[in-house]
Amino acid sequence: MSDRPASLTQPPQGYAEWLAELKRRIDSAQQRATLAVNRELVLLYWQIGRDILARQADQGWGAKVIDRLAHDLRTAFPEMKGFSRANLMYMRAFAEAWPDEPIVQQLVGRLPWGHNLVLLTRLKDSAQRMAYASAAIEHGWSRNVLNIHIETRLLERTGKAVTNFDLTLPQPHSDLARESLKDPYRFDFLGLGREAGERAIEQAMVKHVTEFLLELGAGFAFVGRQVLLDVGGDEFFLDLLFYHLKLRCYVVIELKGGKFKPEHLGQLGFYLTAVDRQVKSEHDNPTIGLLLCKSKNKIVAEYALGDKSQPMGVAEYKLLESLPPELQTSLPSIEQIERELGGDDVGGEEEEA
Repeated sequence: MSDRPASLTQPPQGYAEWLAELKRRIDSAQQRATLAVNRELVLLYWQIGRDILARQADQGWGAKVIDRLAHDLRTAFPEMKGFSRANLMYMRAFAEAWPDEPIVQQLVGRLPWGHNLVLLTRLKDSAQRMAYASAAIEHGWSRNVLNIHIETRLLERTGKAVTNFDLTLPQPHSDLARESLKDPYRFDFLGLGREAGERAIEQAMVKHVTEFLLELGAGFAFVGRQVLLDVGGDEFFLDLLFYHLKLRCYVVIELKGGKFKPEHLGQLGFYLTAVDRQVKSEHDNPTIGLLLCKSKNKIVAEYALGDKSQPMGVAEYKLLESLPPELQTSLPSIEQIERELGGDDVGGEEEEA
């Protein structure tokens, strides 16, 4: 009998492929188990909150019963977190906010409890809560990222740029392109004053590219700043060039330090033509242009875009609408940005209030 370690034993043919498949299945099962545990925990919290609501309404129990309940549950389950008085009050509020059990099971039950507390405490409107819950699930937002997106009103700004996509792009590509742009864009993280010039903003965006990508949204990949294009021997420089992974196209972003003027679109259109002819491949969709300016007259922008045959959008940017101090120190990590852009599955352990 051989004394060779098992790790040095020569495996049979096909073993490596089988092992890789087993690893994949085990990892998938672990992820499903984590999500299932989370769903059961959130549902349990909802049921406890529902019971508290019902008994207080039907039997006139006062708030002191929650103090007693917190003590008794902690005594009965000392190894479990989450039975503090504050968390029981959150359970009550959670059940009051989501009276329908199917919504809990199908939507918010897919988010960790900490995410649900953010939705509960930061948003008062149920439609907004549902929208941010759906987005958090779709993009795998961490709790900090969800907090920041609510603070900056991400979803309220999404799809609000003035564009001509309905006229220049086919369906459903035009809808996806429109939802990929915002208005206004929030550049608080740049730390610049209101009078900052175009070049200073460009430099700061590249320096803070992680936060800039988060503000742009899922799907944007940074290609370069001041990208050189040689057209007939003349040199031209694009302010910022991105590639959008979902739209499968290049996105040219031009910055203007003042108010929008119709002639700005002429320059942007020239850049789109140059990128389409020199940079994009036959497999890429037509290049999209986004003009970012300090201010705009929406009607003027709509008129200016009306006769353009290339897909373009116009949006404003804001430099100084600062995040609260508690969020300034908790900007997302690179790993969180990668989850945002990659749309990983949402998971997580219990987070106590």
